Amino acid sequence: MAITLSDAAAERVKSFLENRGKGLGVRLGVTTTGCSGLAYVLEFVDDLNDEDIVYEDKGVKVIIDPKSKLYLDGTRLEFKKEGLNEGFEFVNPNVKGECGCGESFTV
Repeated sequence: MAITLSDAAAERVKSFLENRGKGLGVRLGVTTTGCSGLAYVLEFVDDLNDEDIVYEDKGVKVIIDPKSKLYLDGTRLEFKKEGLNEGFEFVNPNVKGECGCGESFTV
């Protein structure tokens, strides 16, 4: 499997990278936190680590660490805009449950 992006997510990441003026791509990861145990991390990447796994979709490099691959394999990154609210949404087939506030998940 792989990590993929919707057209809207890819365009938004490209726009952020252009505005920053630098960056190889975006890092997706997980961290231990929240009431359900895991939360997503999304950040820009300027330098690769030796163990990083790099996917490319729609011209955007998506970088993940080996630990996060277990939890993120098959995930699709979406970008949603509803009224004044906008943001990235993770569509992850590995999720078994989420906390009530939507900030953390379990696999």
